Amino acid sequence: MFVDEVDIHVEAGNGGRGCLAFRREKRVPRGGPSGGDGGHGGSVFVVASAHVNTLINYRFHPEFAADRGAHGQGSNRTGQTGADLELAVPIGTLVYEKTGDGDPPSRLLADLAEEGQRVLVARGGRGGLGNARFATSTNRAPRKVQPGEPGEIKELRFELKLLADVGLVGFPNAGKSTLIARISAARPKIADYPFTTLTPNLGVVRLSDDRSFVVADVPGLIEGAHRGLGLGHQFLRHLERTKVLVHLVDVSGASGRDPAQDLDILRRELELFQPTLAAKPQMVAANKIDALDEAARAAALEKRAADLKLPFFRISGATGAGVAELVEAMWHRLAASRQSAA
Repeated sequence: MFVDEVDIHVEAGNGGRGCLAFRREKRVPRGGPSGGDGGHGGSVFVVASAHVNTLINYRFHPEFAADRGAHGQGSNRTGQTGADLELAVPIGTLVYEKTGDGDPPSRLLADLAEEGQRVLVARGGRGGLGNARFATSTNRAPRKVQPGEPGEIKELRFELKLLADVGLVGFPNAGKSTLIARISAARPKIADYPFTTLTPNLGVVRLSDDRSFVVADVPGLIEGAHRGLGLGHQFLRHLERTKVLVHLVDVSGASGRDPAQDLDILRRELELFQPTLAAKPQMVAANKIDALDEAARAAALEKRAADLKLPFFRISGATGAGVAELVEAMWHRLAASRQSAA
């Protein structure tokens, strides 16, 4: 199960209390105070890990607590510090603290976009001081100790945004899963009914000269996706980190739609959801040319792409026709985007 949004409750460990004790040793009269300090409580950290690709573990286990610090002991022995707790999340996870008030109701703590990136989300309580700490020249037998401080308690929200270089965008059954399966080692479910893809898929495309990039295939969009219709609203955010978008449009007669109109709808949905998405470099791929029954359908889409000044390609994900040229164009467009950003 692919889970990309969860709410969890975390508690850092409480600090141990200081110890009230006095030395009682032979031939040491009035030995004085010997109560040790309490140990600090464990803290809670969130760590980005390449070995995790979903947040499902937190869906069914939403409460976490770090170890508390041990109490201080006699003979000036400090209590043991509680063990820290590390929560592993997929790379690309945003960590929010739920504040419950204000606008927005959550505060962004970290964007874990790199392997091993680590953020402190709840700090452990400090250990209390033992009575040995309060000895003075005028008070040689203090009976004062401190309790340990409580650890922080936080309500958190994790949101996953996949990290991909190129995003495939299209209506249901446009052939996105077929294409990503052809150009990478990804093996998504492929079938001849709408919304076959229910979760985003990532695939690594490898080219000559040790070139490679990551492609994301998100569930098909429909008109109104930015308002939550279909599956688009839930997964559109996974396109926010991509650098290049490829509009995959079905030009066969099987869809019963106008390809040029499909392109306009897709672009409009991206802009309504997030204007920065519409500003990304884009390409248009006319898919299923092997099943093209009317040449005018592909020609109309090509003309619309030319009007929008978008690169246009004719491909067939099923037969592989034109796919190599499209992949090379993806790479060059991606390289240009990276250079521009640098």
